Amino acid sequence: MAKRKQSKWESIKTVVLLGNYLPRKCGIATFTTDLADAIAKEAPDTAVWAMAMNDRLEGYNYPPRVRFEISQGQLNEYDLAAEFLNMSHVDVVCLQHEYGIFGGRKGSNIIELLQDIRIPVVTTLHTILKDPPSEEKKILMQLADLSDRLVVMSQRAVEFLRDIYNVPEEKIVFIPHGIPDVPFADPSFYKDKFGAEGKKVILTFGLLSPGKGIENMIDALPRIVKEHPDVVYIVLGATHPNVKAERGEDYRIELQLRAKELGVDSHVMFHDRFVDLDDLCEFLGAADIFVTPYLSETQITSGTLAYALGAGNATVSTPYWYAQEMLAENRGRLVPFNDPGALAKQINDLFENEVERHAMRKRAYMFCRQMIWKEVARQYLDTFVLAKREGLKARVPAFKLKTLGVGHPNLPEINLNHLCLMTDDTGILQHAKFTVPNRSHGYCTDDNARALIVTVMAQEIFPKDLLLKALTSTYMSFLDHAFNEETGRFRNFMSYNRQWLEETGSEDSHGRSVWGLGVAVAFSKNKGQLGIAVNLFHRSLGALQSIRSPRAIAYSLIGLHAYLRQFGGDTRVRRLRELLARKLMKMFSGNITDDWPWIEEIVTYDNARVPHALILSGQWLQDNEMLSIGLKSLEWLKKIQTAKEGHFAPVGNNGWYHKGGSMARFDQQPIESCAMIDACIEASKITRDDSWVSYAHRLLNWYLGENDLRLALYDHTTGGCQDGLEPQGVNENQGAESTLSWLISLLTLHNHRGSGVLETVTELEKIEESDKVESTVKG
Repeated sequence: MAKRKQSKWESIKTVVLLGNYLPRKCGIATFTTDLADAIAKEAPDTAVWAMAMNDRLEGYNYPPRVRFEISQGQLNEYDLAAEFLNMSHVDVVCLQHEYGIFGGRKGSNIIELLQDIRIPVVTTLHTILKDPPSEEKKILMQLADLSDRLVVMSQRAVEFLRDIYNVPEEKIVFIPHGIPDVPFADPSFYKDKFGAEGKKVILTFGLLSPGKGIENMIDALPRIVKEHPDVVYIVLGATHPNVKAERGEDYRIELQLRAKELGVDSHVMFHDRFVDLDDLCEFLGAADIFVTPYLSETQITSGTLAYALGAGNATVSTPYWYAQEMLAENRGRLVPFNDPGALAKQINDLFENEVERHAMRKRAYMFCRQMIWKEVARQYLDTFVLAKREGLKARVPAFKLKTLGVGHPNLPEINLNHLCLMTDDTGILQHAKFTVPNRSHGYCTDDNARALIVTVMAQEIFPKDLLLKALTSTYMSFLDHAFNEETGRFRNFMSYNRQWLEETGSEDSHGRSVWGLGVAVAFSKNKGQLGIAVNLFHRSLGALQSIRSPRAIAYSLIGLHAYLRQFGGDTRVRRLRELLARKLMKMFSGNITDDWPWIEEIVTYDNARVPHALILSGQWLQDNEMLSIGLKSLEWLKKIQTAKEGHFAPVGNNGWYHKGGSMARFDQQPIESCAMIDACIEASKITRDDSWVSYAHRLLNWYLGENDLRLALYDHTTGGCQDGLEPQGVNENQGAESTLSWLISLLTLHNHRGSGVLETVTELEKIEESDKVESTVKG
């Protein structure tokens, strides 16, 4: 029996591709699926499977090759995926990277996964920015550190990685974008399938979005039709899912109306569908000229252009980076951006010069023979061998037991069921009887401001969740209605029959509203919600100079700081921040002693918000004394509220803690743990001391049973939190304040983990955004 020939890839027993995967509709999914199929075909003895990223809770109906799914916003699932990889005897992970497909700030969650695996990593970069913002640059540089090889699909990308991101050249591998292996065919062969027999066919394909510049091609059509009345322009592709979620089919409709107004609607065919490979090849085969009229140069690769050239299409394109490289040496023609006249001129010239058009087709087709998936798969396999050989020298054994003492514990999943249950079309109800909303106490502005914070923070993790967007509008609408224009203050309490019970609420409720609106401005991605938040935020500022409550001042300061993350150059808000911070400091300096570093003679409720506000203000005002007092008072709160067994034991509301007296042990409220977590995370950012983060996780465990009574307050079955610890046990009512305190605590730690690979963006970097303020307020 003949001995089987040894494969040069035999050391690669298992490859896992991590990225989007079909049937999810996007270019990354198509690329990952095609690459997996090609590798499996070229190396039949290698097991090839995939980890797929989900952008919706229900996921997708994946093929058997997908063995693990990750919800992009659920950080815990990245932890589980890392453990799964480490235990699965994987030789190489091939990551498909695009910022938008991973959760966390700028897709930072994927860094957590890569830090936890002990397997060689080859990362394919689908986007590389020439002038990257600081966060995107840091993400890519950490990807480079954690990857054994970086694969790019253009020579320009090699230069960017070397010159902008300081990646060693030996770590960079150029492998072209893969394409299907199709014959060089006469376009007339396929035209009858699309009702275009005897026509001159121009084609654009890909997911439809405004950046594609198709309006310029439609504007060029009258000049083309005048010379070639038998021309038809086919626009092939479904609307991009992200665009459809935000704008519906507005862009497609705008294009259709534009064609009608120009009198060329009979020459334009829209195929609104995501086509499979066989259909796509037939469309490409029917095209006489392929056009990519994109609006910006900042595209480092393009699967659509690669496919078109590989099918032997004559191509006219705007000069984005990838097109400049691919269409060099007369493989296509470049026209300026936003120039319909130039598009028409080049297309007409190609139609009139058939010999040149066919020569261009052949040059493109022959150049792309190196890009067929068979050749690309072989280059990836060669890269995997190198990555494994060199990666084994630097990596620890694949399986590493993660004990309770290693790193920070896994966080519970975010469950918003009880939040939804407590919310009706007016807002969130204040109280509950056990788990059932209690209508008799109605609503309050305090809780709706907290609920607004929850939903905008949660959208950082679940950016496409329509329910979160709807809830955000509900809570924002409540705050808008709560604002009394005559007094310049927020009302607080509203009965269940929607009657306000007061004309002016407490200073605390006003401060919490400013806080909630500031966070909404910082995080909101919805233009309408952002406009309302900015407008209402500014209307609420007038009352802040006269408030005297230290907690109301602290809430307001936290809100002002959040707002300034978005509009760092807003002079009025910056001045108001300094005024309030100095006022808070004056209160402290008049009362603080070595053994009582506190702002009052009594420690009461929501205490850590005060040092939190001072830590923020001291940092941005560059006031070391302010920062020092903030940290000192937080350290003191930590000390007095830590039981001798090491768990959190907050000041009880049945007597509080008077200077010179004994601290009340009960009733303990969830709001205290929430305030401490926020303050500790802020302290960790400014001090770079990870012990604050460790303590924040201990504070979260207070909800989970690490407390005086060893009883859990968080209810996993409902997603709600019980109202507090009493001497005899847990208060089993799951009201709004307690549930929102739990959710803010959990979201703060989720978002901190997601942004842990990033440094805080300085306020100075946001000053350039200040010109947005006036237009947003007016809008």
